[in-house]
This record gives sequence, structure tokens and C-alpha cells, in this order.
Amino acid sequence: MVGNTRGILFALLAYAVYSSHDVVVKLLGSDYSSFQIVFFSVLFGFPLTSVMLMRDAKAGTLIPTHPWWMLARTLFTVTANSAAFYAFHVLPLADAYSIFFATPLLITVISIPLLGEKVRLHRWMAVLVGLIGVGIVLNPGGSELNVGHLAALVAASCGAFSSVIVRKIGRDERNVVMLLYPMMANFFLMGLVMILLPSNYNPVAGLHMMGFATIAGLSIIGMLCVIAAYTAGEAAIVAPMQYSQIIWATLFGYLLFDELPGMNVIAGAGLIIASGLYIVLRESRAGRSSQQPVLRTRNRVGTPSAMRIGPLMRLRKSS
Repeated sequence: MVGNTRGILFALLAYAVYSSHDVVVKLLGSDYSSFQIVFFSVLFGFPLTSVMLMRDAKAGTLIPTHPWWMLARTLFTVTANSAAFYAFHVLPLADAYSIFFATPLLITVISIPLLGEKVRLHRWMAVLVGLIGVGIVLNPGGSELNVGHLAALVAASCGAFSSVIVRKIGRDERNVVMLLYPMMANFFLMGLVMILLPSNYNPVAGLHMMGFATIAGLSIIGMLCVIAAYTAGEAAIVAPMQYSQIIWATLFGYLLFDELPGMNVIAGAGLIIASGLYIVLRESRAGRSSQQPVLRTRNRVGTPSAMRIGPLMRLRKSS
């Protein structure tokens, strides 16, 4: 129990840090495009993450064993990050988080064709309840739908596809390959967008440059806290702590952006969180799932400057 307590505390700290990360993204979003924010946050994240990648002593090359799956996963990851940053800018934080919380539900569905998962009636009912919750969050009667809601849905969907692909090819690919390709793609593709579409680039003020560095620093700190949480505690205990972000979203939204979640967001988020918790609890039981795609998904949408946590944990154990 002591280990689980430590795991819970580290996880709560991690998602408090991640929420602070998202606040900085939202603040910078009023002056810079999501492409520019992703580009600079990844740029500042490279030094430390490169040192971490150098710890991989496993022999091999940087050529993927499954190049097409790696390409698909990289494109899904890049799209998810850009869409998430845009959603943070234009939506209240609570609205964005509520939609992102649907990612485990989508992972459950996607794991059927890609992983050969067998989803029984109980989990299908949980997915259905969660998707009803998403519909409630998107209820035009609660708040006017805009491109930000679509961006959040795209981020959740692409994040789910990326996570399931990791589960599919993770045993065959080197950890360093799994970690490096999405970061490089984020950097080069975001830079290419700004070159081809100059309207997506604004000159950066010195103080704002510190903001980009802060995003990178907070994402890496959050990542390290999540690693500490999963190292200390059981996954079934640690995983649900991600939902604490809705508390921070409400607090930061009210104090910094004069935002309060509507009743539709509160009700919808409640259904999404309840269904997500149910799926996690079902997967934590022995024999319920051979792959456990939700329970083993440790990354969250919208942290392009930090590496995926699962491969990094395996890299640390092998070094």
C-alpha cells in the first residue's frame, strides 16, 4: 500500500504539472499558432530527451522494423499534438479535457481490429456510456460548437490510434526508434508548415521564448513524475489519477481565463470519467485482457516535447 500511495501522489503531481503546461500553451496561443508552439516546445525539449535516448545500449539501427506502422503512428502523433494545442487555445480547459478523456474509450474500440481484442458486453456498455458523455459535452445547448471541439475530437482519436499502434509493434521495435521518430517529425513538419504558410509564424518576444522553454520543461517534469508513479504503484491505481486534471482545469479556467464549465460539460465529463474508470478496473482483473491496451497507455494527448512514457520505462530498465 505504501507503494500505491507514493504512486498516487506522484501521479497527482504529474497531472498538476501537465495542467500547468496546458495553461502556458493556452496563454501563448493568443499570440502564436499551434504549429509554432509545438515547434519551439520540441526544440527546447531536444537536449534532455537526447541524453535520455543515449542510454539505449541495445544493438541495432534507427530503421524501423515496421516502417509503415511507424509512419502511421508518427503521423497520428503529430496530428494529435497539433490538434490538442489548438483545442487548448480556443476551448475552455475543462471542455478540452473532457473530450480528451474519451481516448481510453476509443482505444478500446480500435484495439478490436488492430490488436484482435475481444470486447465483451460490459465494456461495450461502458464505451457507449462514455460516447454519450462526449455527445453531452458537445451539446450545442451548453456551448456553441466550434472548430476547437473538432480539434479536440481529432486529438483524442489520433492519440488513441497512436497508442494502439504502439501496443501492436512495441515488442518488435527498439525503444529509441519508438521515441525518436515522432519527436523529429513534430520538429520538421511544424517547421515546414511555418515555411510554406508564413502566416503561422510570428516573431517571438524574449519573454515568450521563456514560455516555450517552460512548456518543454513542464512536459519533461510531468513525464518523469508519471514514470515515478508507475514505478511505485500499480497501474490500475495510478491510471485513474489522470482525471484529476478536470479539477485543475476548472480552477485554472476560473482564476486565469474567467471560464466555468457548463452543466453539459460537468454531466458529460462525469459519464466519460465513470466509463473510463470502469474499463480500467475491468482490465486490471487477471485474464480480462491479454493486451490491456487502456491500462498500459501512460501518455496523454498534447505533450509533443516529451517522449512516450512506456518505451522510456523499458529503456531505463534495459540500461
